Amino acid sequence: MKNILELLDEVRSIAQLGLCYAENEYDRLRYELGYITPKVGVNGVVFNKEGKILLERRVDDNSWAIPGGWAEIGESPQESVKREIYEETGLNVEVKEIIDIFTRLPGECGQPHTTYHILFHCEVIDGNLKTSFESTEVGFYDYHEIEEWHKDHFKMVKKAYEFLNG
Repeated sequence: MKNILELLDEVRSIAQLGLCYAENEYDRLRYELGYITPKVGVNGVVFNKEGKILLERRVDDNSWAIPGGWAEIGESPQESVKREIYEETGLNVEVKEIIDIFTRLPGECGQPHTTYHILFHCEVIDGNLKTSFESTEVGFYDYHEIEEWHKDHFKMVKKAYEFLNG
């Protein structure tokens, strides 16, 4: 296993190699400064007729979360959230609208980088609820009964209910 100094040296060498192929000042600045842009996450809020919200209990930290994940290259945010919800719950959804965008700054939620998380309102088209390798439980729940939330998902849930009751 590489130690941190070996890893940093490898990253530096990649950046230096990139400088050799930089064709303009814009590219050179990005390689010299190590310019990093925020990562984008997507989450989808789905309510049932009783007003309960679709949640999953995560394997990684045993907390409750709104289905979602990282946006993928080559997908729109809407395509990413549809894929994530299907992979994590077995439900196909129609993406309706953006409820809000949440920002996690470095150090918040144990993250080293800035990330943006787009919260979408979605409606079920079809499918059957099932867990995935990422979850131990999945279903529609009264959020008042949940105590252990993943990162800032409780804030997302509160915003989703404000939207629903708008």
